[in-house]
Amino acid sequence: MACIKTLLCVGACMTAWSMTTGDTSVPKAQNVHWTSLDFQTILKWTVEESEHTYTVLYSEKNHDNWMDVDHCSRTSETECDLTRELEASDKNYEADIRADSEHLLDEFGSDYDFPHTYAPMFNPYKESNISALEFSLTDVDEGTVILNITHPLTSISEGGKQQTIKDILKNDLKYKISYYKSGSTGKKKKIVDSSSAEVSGLDAGQSYCFMVAAFIPSRPKATQQGAWSTLQCRQGDTHFTQGAYTCRHKTEAQKH
Repeated sequence: MACIKTLLCVGACMTAWSMTTGDTSVPKAQNVHWTSLDFQTILKWTVEESEHTYTVLYSEKNHDNWMDVDHCSRTSETECDLTRELEASDKNYEADIRADSEHLLDEFGSDYDFPHTYAPMFNPYKESNISALEFSLTDVDEGTVILNITHPLTSISEGGKQQTIKDILKNDLKYKISYYKSGSTGKKKKIVDSSSAEVSGLDAGQSYCFMVAAFIPSRPKATQQGAWSTLQCRQGDTHFTQGAYTCRHKTEAQKH
C-alpha cells in the first residue's frame, strides 16, 4: 500500500511539474538572409507559427560588441530594416536573431539559453544590389550620341541631403553600355567613367539601341553589375524611342 501511495505521489508531482513548465521549445528563426537594394538593407527570416517574438542584434565582424536594434526588439515581424544601422559602410557585419519567450524568461530567468540563429556575413558597400539607371540620348551627329545617365536615390542621408548611389560609390562607380545596330545580332559593350558618355563610330543612317548599367569593378564579381536599364533606340533619322526592344525605321506612311 505504501508503494502504491509513493507511486501516486510521484505521478502527481511529475504531472504538476509538467503543467508548470509546459513546452520549453522555442522555434528558431530559419532561412535567414539579407536583401539589399541601393543600400536599403533588410534582414529577413521565416518561423514556424507561434506566439514567440524575436530580437535582432548586430555587430561588426570579429567584434564582441553586439548592439540592439530598437525597432526590432521582441518583434513579431519576420524582417528587420538595418539601413540606418549599417548605412553603406565598407565593413563586414554579422547579425543574430534571438527567439524570445516571456513565460520561459519568467520561469527560468535571464540565464535561460534562448535559441539563436546567425545571419551570413554582409558588407553593404560591396554587396548591396544596384537598381536600373535612367538615361537620355543626345544626338551629336550622324555617327555620335551622348548618353546622359542619372543615378537612383538611396535611403541614406548626409547633412540633410538624400544620397544617390554616385554620392556613395564615388569613383568606384563606372557605367557599362551595351548597344547594337538594328538587324545585327552582335552587341557591343564599353565601360566608361563618366555619367555623360559618348558613343561614336555609329554608321550614318542606321538605327541603334542602347542600355546602361551601373558597374563597380572593385566589388566581388557577383555584385559588380547593377540591373540593366530600359532599352532606348536611336533611329536612323535621329528619332528616339524608349522602351522598345527592336529599332525600327518609320513607316513609309509616316515619312510622307
